[in-house]
Amino acid sequence: MSRLWPVLCRDVRLAMRQGTESVTVIVFFVLTVVLFPFGLGPEANLLARVAPGVLWVVALLASMLSLDRLFSGDHDDGSLELLILSPVPLSLLVLVKALAHWLTTGLPLVAVTPLLALLLGLDGVALGMLLLAMMLGTPILSLIGMVGAALTLGARRGGVLLSLLVLPLYVPVLVFGVAAVDTVLVGQPSVSPLLMLGSLLCGAFALCPWTAAVAVRQSIEDA
Repeated sequence: MSRLWPVLCRDVRLAMRQGTESVTVIVFFVLTVVLFPFGLGPEANLLARVAPGVLWVVALLASMLSLDRLFSGDHDDGSLELLILSPVPLSLLVLVKALAHWLTTGLPLVAVTPLLALLLGLDGVALGMLLLAMMLGTPILSLIGMVGAALTLGARRGGVLLSLLVLPLYVPVLVFGVAAVDTVLVGQPSVSPLLMLGSLLCGAFALCPWTAAVAVRQSIEDA
């Protein structure tokens, strides 16, 4: 942990110092969600019904905006090679970088979600369930996105290729995240969707760091 903590602090500090990507993610999230009442109309029941899907889809797209910079900055300045040569397993190091991405992207998205949910007419128990589902789901987006960023490291048009790789893998998170809130809206228990999100998080936590580490090492060796 004494070796991993400086890596986490460095990535978070760099993200905060630059600030542009994190702010862009939040602004994109807010502005896109705000547009939906203008497009769908002011009917409260309709907005509340589509609110879970709208918030999840926009959060999913917003989280992708900063994925292509997850490894590319370290790759450009040569620090990625130092991480590979570190005595700490590379899988743990890339996991820390995914955690830093979530702290600077996923967590702020969750933080602004209540205001946008209230704008769309979603409140009460449904809002609490939405926040719980997003707390489980957004880390999965960062973990899967980390694998995509590692696979496209150094590739031309990496951002486009990254989107094509990770979007299909994001679909289960979207489905179960929306289902957790929809079951509350219709008065049914939400245990099953939450368990599925928890299972996806455990699976991503176990598999994604190892896969990303292999991809990063291969990209450096091929460079």
